[in-house]
Amino acid sequence: MERGIDGAEARKRLKEFGFNELPGKNRKHIGRIAWEAIREPMFVLLLICGALYMLLGDYQEGGILLGWILVIIFVTFYQNQKTEKALQALRELASPRALVIRDGTEMRIPGREVVPGDLLLLHEGDRISADCTVIKAQNLQVDESLLTGESLPVAKLSSEIPTQDPLCKVFSGTLVVQGSAECIVTETGLNTRFGKIGKSLQSIEEGKTRLQGEMQSLIRNLFIAGAFISVAVVAAFYLTRGNFIQSLLSGLSSAMAILPEEFPVVLTVFLALGAWRLTKNNVLTRKPTAIESLGSATVLCSDKTGTITQNRMQVRGIWSPDNPALELALDAGNMASNSILEVATLASATRAVDPMEKAIREAYGKSPENQFLVREYPLSRNLLAMTKVIRNLDDSCRACCKGAPETILRLCGMDPETNPDVQHALHQMASQGYRVIGVASAECHVDDLPLTQEGFAFQFLGLLALEDPIRPEVPEAVAQCHAAGVKVIMITGDYPATARSIALQAGMKVTGTMTGEELKSLKEDQVKAKIQEVNVFARIEPEQKLQIVRALKSHGEVVAMTGDGVNDAPALKAADIGIAMGKKGTDVARESSSLVLLDDNFASIVAAIRSGRRIFDNLQKAMAYIIAIHIPIIGLTLLPAFFHELPLLLLPMHIVFLEMVIDPVCSIAFESEQEEKGIMARPPRNPDSLFFGARRLLGSASVGLLLLAAVVVVYFMSYQEGHSPGDIRAIAFSSLLIGNVFLILTHLSKTRSVWQVITEKNYSVWIILGTALLILGLSISVPYLQSLFDFDYPGLGHFIPALTASALMLLVLEGIKFTRNKAAKNHEN
Repeated sequence: MERGIDGAEARKRLKEFGFNELPGKNRKHIGRIAWEAIREPMFVLLLICGALYMLLGDYQEGGILLGWILVIIFVTFYQNQKTEKALQALRELASPRALVIRDGTEMRIPGREVVPGDLLLLHEGDRISADCTVIKAQNLQVDESLLTGESLPVAKLSSEIPTQDPLCKVFSGTLVVQGSAECIVTETGLNTRFGKIGKSLQSIEEGKTRLQGEMQSLIRNLFIAGAFISVAVVAAFYLTRGNFIQSLLSGLSSAMAILPEEFPVVLTVFLALGAWRLTKNNVLTRKPTAIESLGSATVLCSDKTGTITQNRMQVRGIWSPDNPALELALDAGNMASNSILEVATLASATRAVDPMEKAIREAYGKSPENQFLVREYPLSRNLLAMTKVIRNLDDSCRACCKGAPETILRLCGMDPETNPDVQHALHQMASQGYRVIGVASAECHVDDLPLTQEGFAFQFLGLLALEDPIRPEVPEAVAQCHAAGVKVIMITGDYPATARSIALQAGMKVTGTMTGEELKSLKEDQVKAKIQEVNVFARIEPEQKLQIVRALKSHGEVVAMTGDGVNDAPALKAADIGIAMGKKGTDVARESSSLVLLDDNFASIVAAIRSGRRIFDNLQKAMAYIIAIHIPIIGLTLLPAFFHELPLLLLPMHIVFLEMVIDPVCSIAFESEQEEKGIMARPPRNPDSLFFGARRLLGSASVGLLLLAAVVVVYFMSYQEGHSPGDIRAIAFSSLLIGNVFLILTHLSKTRSVWQVITEKNYSVWIILGTALLILGLSISVPYLQSLFDFDYPGLGHFIPALTASALMLLVLEGIKFTRNKAAKNHEN
């Protein structure tokens, strides 16, 4: 039982009992995807157009348009599958983690992989992943309100044999609020008590993000405008040309041109794939709003231990009042027989999880023998020390205690102010960045143990210095934050001197330090006044993080806050971006967060900010392109309605072909485009600025009008030269498509020239654009395709104006980009 089950047995049981989870929502099958595609406005318009061509006797044109329906379903299916795969990967990562023992080794596994018979370890803050029998418990209390509705936690007992006594059992979905335990898993999945009553939780849906709401509003407004324009086009065509069916087709073409149905598709793909890409930076996205907020973060509040540091503690020194001249004994080999290490080891957990306790056991070098645990006094928020009462074979008994130095000294009846040697040792250790703990012991009797730790007559033994070196990548990450205009604040429970030393090692510019006691003594308005001057908080209690978040937000800061404990949950929820620790964090912290840091690494947070900025940039570029390309499509559709002598240019077939270029370019090419130059050398984005602000809409519309002007010039030149309607259509459509290719290339980057974009390895761009240009060439030269697109072949030389006009448009746009970037550089200098 101590070794747990082995890996082979676990795999066998997983196959037998299935995953430890409730049945998920059914993935969309092809029929459902087809039905969703059928309900799209573009599909409906295609269906009507195809049916009208059939009624007119143009079976070829009608058949092709109706055939495009299958293409749309295929593209929709492909995009859906790509999104589903990304979301499934996120769901698997988001599965609650469980700490089990298998083959005698502790390991964290996804909660869905827990099987009956597993030896499950529980600690404060854990969400229990299966129904279990408790075999060992230490002050274990569980919140079962999810199942019973009772708010008071339930104290649990241990049982060495399987039992149905609810006091000796813990249940899936409930929360450990205090203590720890070892349990044997008895039920998983649907067989758990939670599984039998918890299916209703599956119906909970995420609300819309601000960006989704803004986009929905824009699409609704464009749809209304499109409906009015389409009716006006039908009326204008009918009045000028008199053919109602042809007028209706022109109106439907206008509706297809105006309706930006790509918006919701692109947003869905970007958010899903963006969240999936963040996992490559070891960051799990739990809420889509986090992607929107990442680029706006102005303050990053980070834990020290395990985030800025490596969370690999080592005992680096020892000090005792009996030998004050020793100062720091850095040779750990001389410490093995030291009584301070022995007492500290006895005061630690038998199966150590905390890195500090692991380091103490490793430094002591052996396991205490013939010594038995009688009672344990756990560490609490009010008393930062823990004591274990140990009995020896001769029935002698002693209390072994370790904890925060000031707490240990208080328990020993000592005052650091009146003990200069202790104060000097503490300061020396802390100033070198060491974490310092005090050690004490007391003789006691098994039959006469006090109710609390304060009841022991402790004797101070000495101090241990432990080192948790900073992660080597942190200084560079901190420098990136400073360059990006993101203020870094370090929050720790350590001494101020230790915190300051670690902050300096991490590359932070320490502007001020504040302790938890000082924070308590200040009123709310005083905290708000001082918060801007402080970037190192020491001896902070978890509840005080919420106070820090609120004070920062009162200054308009967009706050990213890390946390791992139960008490961190309010701060994580209050922060604009709550970041829970994936390794050492509790399930409660993860459930309250927007992001989960899978490797607990500070550099991963900074990489996420960088990635979040890239995702948002690319989304803005994709949306700007969609608006820009729809302007010439709309203009060329409407133009013949008001000049009845002009031949029709854009028929439904042409618009569908353009949509088949626009959709994948936005969903694939823009989404996979690399980050902009200097992405981490610019200030954070203003979170209050509209994604579709008037300035942005006007800018995109202006670019679209430029392309429209280029195509119209080519259109009228061809008309004046006396070409046939098929020639004019072929030349003008070529101009539009070539201009569209140039528009895509210049929109892919705001800071890099089109030449730099061309030479980069964004293969998806070349595949899509190459295919589009190939089909264009074939449609102009192959007779069968000519008839489908209503093209004639005017001769190769007549396409030179189309290429020239598009190239001029590209030069203008690149010139504007160059001028804007040069002005931005001059402004920075």
